[in-house]
Amino acid sequence: MNVALIAEMAAEAGGDRVVLGDVDTGTAYIELWDSARRAGSWLAGRNDGNVAMIGVNSPLFPVALFGAALADRSFAPLNYRWTDAELLAALRRLAPVTVIVDDSMLPRLHELSDLDVEVIGRSAFLYAVGQSEPIAVTGEMPRRPAVLLFTSGTSGTPKMAVLDHSHLTSYILGTVELMAAEEGDAQLSCLPPYHVGGIANLLSTLYSGRRIVQLEAFDPVAWIEAVRSQRVTHAMVVPTMLARIVAVLAEDGEVAALPTLRHLSYGGGRMPLPVVEQAMMLLPETGFANGYGLTETSSSITVLSPDDHRAAATSDDPSVRARLGSVGRPLPTVEVSVRDPEDGSVRAAGESGELWVRGEQVSGRYDGVGSLQDDGGWFRTKDSAHIDDDGYVFVEGRLDDVIVRGGENISPGEVEDALISHSDVADAGVTGLPDDDWGERVVAAVVAAPGRTPDPEALKEWVRTRLRSAKSPSMVQVVLELPYNDNGKLVRRVLRDQLSRSVHV
Repeated sequence: MNVALIAEMAAEAGGDRVVLGDVDTGTAYIELWDSARRAGSWLAGRNDGNVAMIGVNSPLFPVALFGAALADRSFAPLNYRWTDAELLAALRRLAPVTVIVDDSMLPRLHELSDLDVEVIGRSAFLYAVGQSEPIAVTGEMPRRPAVLLFTSGTSGTPKMAVLDHSHLTSYILGTVELMAAEEGDAQLSCLPPYHVGGIANLLSTLYSGRRIVQLEAFDPVAWIEAVRSQRVTHAMVVPTMLARIVAVLAEDGEVAALPTLRHLSYGGGRMPLPVVEQAMMLLPETGFANGYGLTETSSSITVLSPDDHRAAATSDDPSVRARLGSVGRPLPTVEVSVRDPEDGSVRAAGESGELWVRGEQVSGRYDGVGSLQDDGGWFRTKDSAHIDDDGYVFVEGRLDDVIVRGGENISPGEVEDALISHSDVADAGVTGLPDDDWGERVVAAVVAAPGRTPDPEALKEWVRTRLRSAKSPSMVQVVLELPYNDNGKLVRRVLRDQLSRSVHV
């Protein structure tokens, strides 16, 4: 099944209903589908290769995505925050390629004479699309993958994940009901196109019938203003975004600051427990959902629903309350299992190990590498996790991030939550450094809350009284900011290097 079928089905059901932009002047479903077909016709006449896009959130995104699918070209949205050298390296891997670039970014693409690359600006592309005839929709099975996404590596060459049409369509058709949204529902889109969440969110929002409100780049004040002015009902953010939104709302002092916002989902990284607790307090009428997934799984594979959030936040049972720190339970369309990282044997409920996943939406494939799924279709996430007796999944971090002190596994996230719960701390990052006696020792970096001055010794004692001495950091360093990547994930390898240098100064 071609992923463009999502747009075609939505157009047939949505008709003149606005799908993109302002409710009075935006683009209708049938207009978006017509533009996608015209884009497919234009792209089919270019080089017989991939289609890349370098740009922020804009109407170009869905037109290029579905146009590439109709032309049977793989769509590769690139990170516009990369350096010029990184962009050129990606284009070399994608060539032959037609690359559509935001007009303001066109000067960045130089030294392309040695590549089979055709570059066109956004305005010129949309004009050319408008002059083209719509491509015939044949229903033939596509020969190429739907999407190529570069993973956000912290060093070395990023891998390029391969998502087939079947991976994306199985996720949407298995989790979203066609045109199930209520009249007037609007989704605020602020995740960048090069993030798997941006791809999945576009497809699911379109298929559900919600109007898409695009924010070119995230800013907490602009995000809040867009929710209010566009009467946004649904939104999705990564944890670092939610932390910044919460900080602005808390300073704003309005209890019901976003009265139209019924549903706010978050994912893409570990969510500090104090942040989501404060968000629920500030937005009591909003339903929160936590989705966990990977680029290689086409988006979420587990969800902690709004009902789960409310039940956990109000429960007196410690085991139920702890679920607020989980990523929820698996989608009905996937299977998950916690295995021994060495021999692959299944771990019992409550025991930590490596999280494995299987399902139609799971790719687990990389360009030039092939599939990393085993013969049974299982993909190893490389995340450490455990599953409780009721099936709730608790992701503890990357396997490489777990701190092993004296033979005991310590989750950095648990220590980070303890640090962030202190009123002097706005953010915290925890990792391990080598220790001759214990194997590894716990070290931390914290960002001061506005107007506060954290005391490292007091913070060590704070953690010690809430967890225990083995989990208390041996060193706490106050920093201006923590190293996050573009997807909002703390880059612990960089943090570890920074703290290691501080130790040896």
